[in-house]
Amino acid sequence: MCAHNPPCPTAMAPGREAARPVAHRPEQGWSLLCNGVLVFEDTGELLPDGRIVAPHRPLALTVGSAA
Repeated sequence: MCAHNPPCPTAMAPGREAARPVAHRPEQGWSLLCNGVLVFEDTGELLPDGRIVAPHRPLALTVGSAA
């Protein structure tokens, strides 16, 4: 699917999010990458074969401490 040189990572590669976007809909919260992966703003993904990758953004740091 990717025509870039060098080619973008495949949908099954660990670095699949590094592929170039071919469609971006920020108002809907998603981007379609050239490898066929749908990436959502919550960091979840939908792979071309229908598998779902759960959101994987880092946990928020808590400010302050209980005293």
